[in-house]
Amino acid sequence: MTHVSEIAPDVYRISVFVPEMNLQFNHFLLRDEEPMLYHAGMRRMFPLVYEALSRLIAPRDLRWIGFSHFEVDECGALNEWLGVAPQATPVCSEVGALVNMGDFADRPARALADGATFTTGRNRYRFIRTPHLPHGWDAGVLFEETNGTLLCSDLLHQNGDVTALTDTDILSHHQRSLMEFEQGPLMGYSPYTSRTASIIQRLADLNPRTLATMHGSSFNGDCRQTLEGLDQVLRTVWEPQARAAATA
Repeated sequence: MTHVSEIAPDVYRISVFVPEMNLQFNHFLLRDEEPMLYHAGMRRMFPLVYEALSRLIAPRDLRWIGFSHFEVDECGALNEWLGVAPQATPVCSEVGALVNMGDFADRPARALADGATFTTGRNRYRFIRTPHLPHGWDAGVLFEETNGTLLCSDLLHQNGDVTALTDTDILSHHQRSLMEFEQGPLMGYSPYTSRTASIIQRLADLNPRTLATMHGSSFNGDCRQTLEGLDQVLRTVWEPQARAAATA
């Protein structure tokens, strides 16, 4: 079952909860003159997401299909969407276009350099490269500058079937979710590198009004403070492991 919620002006969250994983998979339709779907989703979820998106626009009218990094929940159903939306173009990082999309996508992707912008009508998007945050060499995020929505992919993910939008603390939930992952096969979900703090600060300096998260609640509280707090959460999760490795 899918749930559709408007989390920011003309930003619709299409959510599918998978009980076996205790995790929501969220896809975002950004309705404009040139509509964009951010997160193509998994191939097996395509019928569910297609039906939900059809309640909002005609799928054939999609013009852009964006994602952060190469992963099945980000772009597994990309070619299914390209098949039903003949004018749609994939949009991703230069690295993603070079190392993945040239072979994977049925149509060439628009490759975005760090800081590149494009418009879909009323809305203007800026691409921020975030290598290995949350994960993947090709990772990046899109910031919708008109209304201040940061499409932040796996950043700040929260396990569970949670509310669509909240202004209360999500950092503690995110930390608990990371620790749960560290106890199982998904350990190492979000690495901490020498660049992590500066990338997070760059995102915080955008001063977004809404954080559109792929897994869990989107957030419209103090987004800058929440993003700045993310650095400490990741350090808390990773530093004990780094010290243990250094002394092993």
